[in-house]
Amino acid sequence: MNDSVGRAADKEVPYHLFSSSQGHKKASVDMNRIVGVQDILLVCLDTLRYDAAVQEAAAGATPVLNQYGPWEKRQAPGNFTYPSHHAMFAGFLPCGFEAKSLADREMLFFPRQVGMGKKPPEGSFGFSGSTIMEGLEQVGYETWCVGGVSFFDKRTDLGKVFPGFFQKSYWNPSFACTVKDSTRNQVDFILRKLSASSQETHIFLYLNVDAIHYPNYFYLEGARGDSLASHRAALRYADAQLGRLFEGWKERRGGAFVICCSDHGTCYGEDGCQFHGIHHPVVDTIPYKHFIL
Repeated sequence: MNDSVGRAADKEVPYHLFSSSQGHKKASVDMNRIVGVQDILLVCLDTLRYDAAVQEAAAGATPVLNQYGPWEKRQAPGNFTYPSHHAMFAGFLPCGFEAKSLADREMLFFPRQVGMGKKPPEGSFGFSGSTIMEGLEQVGYETWCVGGVSFFDKRTDLGKVFPGFFQKSYWNPSFACTVKDSTRNQVDFILRKLSASSQETHIFLYLNVDAIHYPNYFYLEGARGDSLASHRAALRYADAQLGRLFEGWKERRGGAFVICCSDHGTCYGEDGCQFHGIHHPVVDTIPYKHFIL
């Protein structure tokens, strides 16, 4: 073993970094001023790569998302949908790309029951229960899930797992990633539900935007297969549909706090790698932002 590596491994690590909230990073927004005051939207741009997101933003090709600040470079919670969402729904949103320890994570939602201590870091909303949704339900939120990829297809046992975390969950074949107008269909559906919902009840919405997931070749004219170019074209399509969603939500009393991120990236031949479910820098590096409507 290299001597310097051995010395680093031998260094004692303070137990409090693992056993309590002491030393955890302060949240950049005070979630205790959000929860109970505003609706909360968690919009997952499933499979979106960080490099694609920042390149489209720099080109001015995603005008809706560009309104809400630049993308942050973050680490994916998992290398495909299933592990990544289990982490996010438990409060472990994508963490900063430069994070070196658990204490470096920005915890907007702090799970009290997993051995990190009972006291949330400053600005974090501490919740009890197995998921963010369960914690928010305990303080009066109605939780909605509008699925996209097959892990939200309730026609299968596996596809019922994530929807089962929510009070209300919706999926139909027109939301599937094989449908070119999937995001339009999802947004149309949400806006109809929103118009019929009570202004007095706060909503936590999870939306799985699957247009960027494969197949995405049909967003690029003349393409016969998926590529980074069609991936980026799919993002441009999704951006326009999110504009309609955000404008519709602005009519709600109190507005909304939005978390918009990817769950993982995907490969298009880099180093011989294809798609995701593997560890590769473009799979593990994703875009993230949060903002208030």
